[in-house]
Amino acid sequence: MAATPAADSRLLVIYASETGNAMDAAERVGRQAERGGCPAVDVLPMDSFDPSCLPSERFVVFVVSTTGQGDTPDSMKGFWRYLLKKNLGARWLEGVRYAVFGLGDSGYQKYNFAAKKLDKRLLHLGAEPIIQVGLGDDQHPSGYEGALDPWLLSLWESLNQTTPSLLPRMYDIINPDLSVLGDAKVEVIYHSSDEAQQDSNLLDFKNLIQRARSMSPSLQFYNNDKEPHYMLQMVSNRCLTKENSDRDVRHFELENPSSGITYQVGDALEILPSQSPSAVDSFIERCKLDPDCYITVMSFFATAEHEKEKLQYFASPEGRDDLYQYNQKEGRTILEVLDDFPSVQMPFEWLVQLTPPLKKRAFSISSSPLAKPNQIHLTVSIVSWRTPFKRMRRGLCSSWLAGLNPNEENLIPCWVHHGSLPPPHPSTPLILIGPGTGCAPFCAFVAERAAQSTSEATAPILFFFGCRNQENDFLYKDFWYAHAHDQGVLSSKNGGGFFVAFSRDQPQKVYVQHRIREQSARVWNLLKSGAAIYIAGSSTKMPADVTAALEEVICEETVCSEEEASIWLRKLERNGKFHTETWS
Repeated sequence: MAATPAADSRLLVIYASETGNAMDAAERVGRQAERGGCPAVDVLPMDSFDPSCLPSERFVVFVVSTTGQGDTPDSMKGFWRYLLKKNLGARWLEGVRYAVFGLGDSGYQKYNFAAKKLDKRLLHLGAEPIIQVGLGDDQHPSGYEGALDPWLLSLWESLNQTTPSLLPRMYDIINPDLSVLGDAKVEVIYHSSDEAQQDSNLLDFKNLIQRARSMSPSLQFYNNDKEPHYMLQMVSNRCLTKENSDRDVRHFELENPSSGITYQVGDALEILPSQSPSAVDSFIERCKLDPDCYITVMSFFATAEHEKEKLQYFASPEGRDDLYQYNQKEGRTILEVLDDFPSVQMPFEWLVQLTPPLKKRAFSISSSPLAKPNQIHLTVSIVSWRTPFKRMRRGLCSSWLAGLNPNEENLIPCWVHHGSLPPPHPSTPLILIGPGTGCAPFCAFVAERAAQSTSEATAPILFFFGCRNQENDFLYKDFWYAHAHDQGVLSSKNGGGFFVAFSRDQPQKVYVQHRIREQSARVWNLLKSGAAIYIAGSSTKMPADVTAALEEVICEETVCSEEEASIWLRKLERNGKFHTETWS
């Protein structure tokens, strides 16, 4: 094992990312530091770094995103818990110099909350800020990069003033020589079709995925996650919304052909999608590759005068806004960019190096292992949207899943991970709020409790569901009503209840928060008996509106102030009985 470089000559970049943007920004920090001649640069995901080693570092850059209603990414949770230890004194990080850059959206109340609280905690532990915390904003015309560019320049200038040996080629950061590229860091190995048929390594899907993900610097530290936990077969692909509805929500059932599946309610399933065969064929043709070859590694490169000028402009600080509009806002693929610049003929090695790996997509599991021991069910909205230039775009993973035929072999690379909703004890009463596809984890909760009720006493459940129309998108209608009747776990006879809000079926919009207020007494009675609250769904206004409705219930039923009701809910959260899982 190579010796660790001296901390004084190393820049450590640690990121916590939910969708991949913080990872991209962190890798950019690392690339610029390398261009400036930094003797050692390491870019690591936060959950791969041991926080107890932090006092040994000298220069650390943190890049963190904020999710949902001010939540930290999953990869930051363990690191953050460690930093909150009471035995860490005010001088624990003395000698450590740090900088924090956050990625957030100013449209949310707790804008960049994760970055702000990390910056504050590091300061309390004795670390010295190199510069002020940077706040990237999705609402900026250039996205988070609108703040990242000037922040990085300030970072390098500050470091160069205090520690010039860390960036001996500072000039190359400020004025990069775009005519000098250097050597590619990857090697391409081609295999003929005949060779591939005889090479077991190239026929093993799990092994191929593990090897491909190992190539990415950002993924090489996830030792347990390179190889899929399971290769699952889709056995059901059913549309839950009405045929002519403007929304397409699917119910997928996945099965393990070889053995069982280990998971629990509240878990999430991560899926690594595939590109469409037509896109792969077009890519092979554009890159002038032999379509009959199996390719272990891939790459990128380019040329031509007017195109070179435009590309250099896009790469400059002056062109950042136009680049954001051209690329991110339009969601252009690498193939589309290559087609827009036909003179670009990069060596294939560079295409591999510059092309980010496909990201896994996480979905809440909507089945119970007690009810479906060898299956995992998902409730997925098939994503589509129009860009500012009216191009139709579709979500890669959701569209790929929707296109799979259960009657054909289709092995899906999957990973099971704990989500934000811990499985409740059977004796704990539940108040569940899940409009739209937010109902997914609660399908699992209800099915689990129904299975438990056959062999033991279980507590009641109140479930609040919401959708636009009763006819078009009432997801799992029969399932909910079946459990709300007779002795079902949602039945009023058992102290439970099922309440649904159809927002567009009357002149005045009705949402789940209205139904919660209408059931104020029932909600409070269940809270008094020790109920836990679970909220899942869109991260826009819903969680805040639902929380406000719950505070109103507490105010009305106990005749207390809004502040006292807010304190009551925060105490519930500290006691592990208020959980939220949201997505954008």
